[in-house]
Parts: sequence; structure tokens; C-alpha cells
Amino acid sequence: MKFKHKSVLLHETIDNLNPKDDGLYVDATFGGGGHAQYLLSKLSRGTVIGFDQDEYAISMAKESFAEELKSGAEPRLMLVHDNFCHLKENLVELGISDGIDGIYYDLGVSSPQFDQPERGFSYRFDARLDMRMDQSQELDAYTIVNTWSQKELSDILYKDGDEKFSRQIARKIVDRRREKPIVTTFDLVDVIKDAIPAYARRSGGHPAKKSFQAIRVAVNNELGVLQESLEEAIKLLKPGGRISVITFQSHEDKIVKKIFKKYSEVEIPRGMPMVPADSKPTLRLISRKPIMASSDELEENNRSHSAKLRVAEKL
Repeated sequence: MKFKHKSVLLHETIDNLNPKDDGLYVDATFGGGGHAQYLLSKLSRGTVIGFDQDEYAISMAKESFAEELKSGAEPRLMLVHDNFCHLKENLVELGISDGIDGIYYDLGVSSPQFDQPERGFSYRFDARLDMRMDQSQELDAYTIVNTWSQKELSDILYKDGDEKFSRQIARKIVDRRREKPIVTTFDLVDVIKDAIPAYARRSGGHPAKKSFQAIRVAVNNELGVLQESLEEAIKLLKPGGRISVITFQSHEDKIVKKIFKKYSEVEIPRGMPMVPADSKPTLRLISRKPIMASSDELEENNRSHSAKLRVAEKL
């Protein structure tokens, strides 16, 4: 199976980095490499370092980008099989200590991950509950669904999935697993459907959508590692370097917006008549509002409907 994935906001993400011909860039979520391929087309002497915690994505990238990965004095592309929250330590191992010219994130789950039934990401296929982006980690969806307390389950369903029936679903999960373990995605879908009132199941998309999102976010600690990585990335950027982040859910976007605001504004203590000389912002926002997909892209790629791109520059 080829890693087929249509990149969202492709030109907007890369063009807003203002790529330098000989720059050093980090693709924090390599996936199918669509963004990296476009960026490489703009670099004649520059390098892209691609991070991905999914071993399948890395193995596919080694096939698709064999030419760019060939060893040389200045390799065009380097791949790192790791979570993007470990940016600094991996760059140090690669001998990079003087910063990067740009970094970009395309968050969420890629289409190939959803389309591989055995990964257990989708409520459309029957498979063992898994949802791990990094398949070497121990925590998976099966463990969360079958061992976490009713309160823990209710909390993540509400906090990470905006599921208004979180308490009912959590209670039903605990009741059902007392009888036997909830093993597969379809087992979980049945429990969720049973917990949500019939009137609520008639509208608003698939009844398991929000719960599956919440459990996936918890399995991969997506919000925690995002915040940690963004803080690190801003420190790694050289002056004039830029960071682009594509989000697909409100919780992700809130984190990006909050961190960009933190570093682009200076807090003045109440009563102080002027800004202290040493108080300067670290970032400059390229766009106050998130960049959205064009009407043409919305027609071609359904995944782009919820995409928001935020870009900032290191001062």
C-alpha cells in the first residue's frame, strides 16, 4: 500500500516560511512528504529534516525519497523516526546546534493511517483497538477503554472530544467491560451507540466520531506533546526563521494561538507607564487570523474544511 495523502494548505504552509535557497528546515510531521516535496523544489542547496513517529510513514518515505536521501556532503533530506517533542535532542545528534531557518507542522492523523484498518484509528473498519501513531509505545486504545476509571474516561471524552454525552458513554463502557473486554473498534462503536440517546444519533455525523477522536488524542498525548514541541521549536528558530502550524481541531488551534500570543506580545505590569527596554516580543505574527483553504481546495480535498494555518516569525 502506497502512502497516499493529499497535503492540506500546501503552498500556503511552505510559501509563508519564505524558504531560503540554502536554508535548514524541519518537517515535524513528515507523513507522505507532500509538504517536504514542495519545499525541496524551492531549495537547491538547503536541507529538510523530516520527523515522524510512525514507522510505516518512515519506511514509505525511504522508498519515495530515495534520491533525496542519498548520502552526500550536504544531504537534501534526512529522516528521523521519533516524536516531534524530541526536536532538540535529535538535531543535536545530527550535529545541528546553531538553529534552523524554519519548521512546519501538519497535525492530526494522516489519511493512510485512517485507511489502514489494522491501525484501529477508524470507526469505519473493524479492528483491534489500537490508535497508536508510534506502534512501539505500550499505551493503546484497548488499555484506555478497558482499564481507565469511569471519571478518567468521562474527562477525556468531554475535554478532548467535546462529547456532551461523555458521562453516559463512560458509564456504559465500564458496565460493558465488566461483562467482557471491549476488544475491537466495532465493539466500542456499539457501546457508544447504546449510550447516546436515539434522537441525538439522528444528526451530527457518526455517533462515535468525537469519542474516537478523544481516545486517539489521549493514546498519543497529542495536546501535551504539541505544546512541548512548539515551545522548543520557537527556541530553535534563527532570527528571521518562521514556524507554520496546520491544525484540524479547536483544541490544537487554541494551543497554537495561545503560545503564539505568549511570544508575540509583551505583558506590561499594571501601573507601569512604558514598556521596559529589555521587554521585547520573540515572535511576529504573519497573520492575525488563521489562514484557511481556498474555495478550489475545499472542493478538491474534504480534509481541508477544518484546517487552520497559523504562521509566525522569530524576531
